[in-house]
Amino acid sequence: MARTVFGGGQVFDGSGSAPAAGDVAVEDGRVVEVGPGLEGDERIDCSGRTVLPGLIDSHVHIMSSDLNLTNRFLTPFSYAFYQAARNLRRTLALGITTVRDAGGADLGVKQAVENGLVQGPRMQISVNIISTTGGHGDHWLPSGLSAPIFGAHPGRPETVVDGPDEMRKAARTLLRAGAEVLKVCTTGGVISPGDDPRHAQFTPEELAVLVTEARMQGRYVMAHAQGTDGIKNAVRAGVRSVEHGIYLDDEAIELMLEHGTWLVPTLLAPVSVLRAVEHGMALPEAVVRKTREVIEAHTESVSRAIEAGVRIAMGTDSGIGPHGTNLEELPLLAGAGLSVPGVLAATTSSAAELLGLGDELGRLAPGYRADLVLVDGTVTEPSDLAALASRVRGVWRDGVRVVDATGTVAPAAA
Repeated sequence: MARTVFGGGQVFDGSGSAPAAGDVAVEDGRVVEVGPGLEGDERIDCSGRTVLPGLIDSHVHIMSSDLNLTNRFLTPFSYAFYQAARNLRRTLALGITTVRDAGGADLGVKQAVENGLVQGPRMQISVNIISTTGGHGDHWLPSGLSAPIFGAHPGRPETVVDGPDEMRKAARTLLRAGAEVLKVCTTGGVISPGDDPRHAQFTPEELAVLVTEARMQGRYVMAHAQGTDGIKNAVRAGVRSVEHGIYLDDEAIELMLEHGTWLVPTLLAPVSVLRAVEHGMALPEAVVRKTREVIEAHTESVSRAIEAGVRIAMGTDSGIGPHGTNLEELPLLAGAGLSVPGVLAATTSSAAELLGLGDELGRLAPGYRADLVLVDGTVTEPSDLAALASRVRGVWRDGVRVVDATGTVAPAAA
């Protein structure tokens, strides 16, 4: 196989160190060498540019494209799958080569990407969101109607459950459907009008069953957890990651440090909701009010977690906001206290470790899969993070170029 060298630029290797001058050699879909003065059969000139590992978004909803309630009722069922194909392309164009879908994408969507029917990042899927009756994932309305963002279908089981036995059944059903991670709501949420993000959902006994079922199958649990009590319940039960973490107190942070629990902040999510409202999207008043209430507390909690040393992985909740804006999360993380190399690590090696892919992805080192992103200029200052999306000049996945210098995504292979 031909040996390709990305040479003459700066390299961020994913380790957390600042970018430094160097070359990256790729052969047969893998990184084979990193260092100065490398030679190969083909050379890609990276002068004045920075080479990054393929980026990872640890919290997306590829099947979600519109929060508007009326549109959800009027959109044909199959239309969402075509929107998902567009969402996947937009995500890949940013240099995001791997995503963890936090609810919505079923096994067919994942396989369509893997088999080349659809162009997009590789996916780790949770299939659907486990919720209590009346919880964040139960979209019953006072009218008696239901408008779920992710309605049940043969590939996406119903997951509103109550009690340990129903929790066990839901876990096993999702795993049968292809879930690689189980997603549970241990608190209320912001975009669900009938509950409160500060209130806990599911008992410790129910959560213990879920974590046990996941572990028996070599899987793990991610928890939508915004309120303090629900965060603590999730961490004590043994979830691998807390998503959002809006109301963290000192005890919650200490528990996360003790258990090695990851935090996926999704700071962009409430910002995106308010932006949508400002642009005319009609959302329930309760949703708008809760969104305004949480933004300051959210940033403060994440800042305190960063300062304490909680492990951070980048995630955006895209689908709540538009797909293709994912990299706006990076300057928000920097604003919450992560250094620029820390933000890049959270978006590469740390996210890969969270997903259980740390020996394959997130680094530019010999033996790792050759996912690379080429960007104009340096990535050393917070202002560089803010402009990163507009500076992408090429994306490679497993050594194959999938986005060209103009941002055009290559056609699907199949």
